[in-house]
Amino acid sequence: MVVARRGMVATSNPLASQAGLNILRQGGNAADAAIAAAAVLNVTEPASTGIGGDCFALFYDSKTRAVTAMNGSGRAPAALTLDIARRDGLHITSPHAVTVPGAAAGWEDLLKRHGRMTLADVLTDAIHYARDGFPVHPVFAASWKRAEALLKRSPNTEDYLPGGAAPSAGQIVRLPGLARTFQAVAEGGAAAFYTSRIADAIVETIQRAGGVMTHADLAAHTTTWDAPIHADYRGVTVWECPPNGQGLAALQVMRIAEGFDLSSLAWDSPERLHLMVEAMRLAFADARWYVADMATDPAPLDLLLSDEYIKARRALIQSYAAMQPPRFGTPFGGSNTVYLSVVDGDGNACSFINSLYTGFGTGMVAQGTGVFLQSRGALFELDEGHPNALAPGKRPYHTIIPALATRDGDLWASFGVMGGFMQPQGHFQVMAAMLDDGLNPQEALDRPRWCLLEGTSSSVLALEEGIPVATMARLAEIGHVVQPVSGAGRGVFGDGQIIRRDSQGVLYGGSDPRKDGLTAAF
Repeated sequence: MVVARRGMVATSNPLASQAGLNILRQGGNAADAAIAAAAVLNVTEPASTGIGGDCFALFYDSKTRAVTAMNGSGRAPAALTLDIARRDGLHITSPHAVTVPGAAAGWEDLLKRHGRMTLADVLTDAIHYARDGFPVHPVFAASWKRAEALLKRSPNTEDYLPGGAAPSAGQIVRLPGLARTFQAVAEGGAAAFYTSRIADAIVETIQRAGGVMTHADLAAHTTTWDAPIHADYRGVTVWECPPNGQGLAALQVMRIAEGFDLSSLAWDSPERLHLMVEAMRLAFADARWYVADMATDPAPLDLLLSDEYIKARRALIQSYAAMQPPRFGTPFGGSNTVYLSVVDGDGNACSFINSLYTGFGTGMVAQGTGVFLQSRGALFELDEGHPNALAPGKRPYHTIIPALATRDGDLWASFGVMGGFMQPQGHFQVMAAMLDDGLNPQEALDRPRWCLLEGTSSSVLALEEGIPVATMARLAEIGHVVQPVSGAGRGVFGDGQIIRRDSQGVLYGGSDPRKDGLTAAF
């Protein structure tokens, strides 16, 4: 654990953490540092994140003690219909999986609303590393290697295969196309991304692959600001972005679990893990139905988090038998990534997440730009009766969720755990570690995890190396489909960053050991 007072940045790459810290030392605040770190991560972890993807943020303002939620996710092209998607298929490498990238606008809008600096100020380090080179870190080098076949068969990926192959740890990589893109955005703002040569390259690349995105789709994109949703857990208020993100699942699982005395059970006992997993199954069942674009299919959030409904869902959990994936409930009366956390010396916090969805997104790079195009649209449903059914101009279900926690209105933690459907599961597990067991942020991230693979679409429960074999055996006995995971496969458990703040303004930071991360502070 890292302890400091003047400012702290926790990300999955040391260069990104240092870039954010550099902004804080120059007088920037948590929002400024978050965008600087996110941009560097686009360079150093190009499979996980990028300006060709989407972003979400929660910001805590220390002066007003208010939490605001930014939705920087994009929408389906206006010409993309269910019939087209059914005819051509909708999968992670399909051109139809490319929704409008929301990150560029999200970066700019976060700075305008909460920051002190401009895009030109905060993109300096990202431009340097893309143009002049950076050494690849070891964990990400392994991920890059695993994606080599995808990159070799995808268009315009030459910058990402130096010498014709994925780079190894320590190899210096330069990304000139991405450097030009960042320079253009630094000089011309987000408009340079959505209406210039970059937009031309995005549209031409997608249409050449058979997609239907147009310049009008890009030009029409807007960020939205939403009222965050929240729920209490063990005396702390947890804040999440509302749908189309899956933060609802994190809040529901904590509300359900609060009815159990988890602290009386050993963290790695089958009894405790069973209760936590079953609560998670119920939360996912609701999220996979109700989480969709609130502009077209609003979810009954107050009812889904109400005492009466949560009590009824909790009653479905049996102590001696695992559920099969449950159905979503009906409320009475009436849904690959980088995560980073920044807290500045004034106590402002930015919980920020930026993603391409799957590794390197669709694999397609917009020609000449270095920009990977995200695969987020693959999360749409093709059943027209589903709230998350694909429709023109609609936002899909999003797995990426930042989180904040307050106690009596004061900032308590800025945290997140990335990794697809692992994310609400990770939020729950690190909060239980800190609040039920008294662990510090680094200890909470170090603890072995469990993961329901793909939410409720799979009954498989992955259990990380470090959970006792006896516990795994007992969980299997009561009906869980157990899959022990070790080695490189541990990537399914995501990675997280946590910064805690106490009443004296002291910051306590942790960075996940499953990635190349670092907590930087001063």
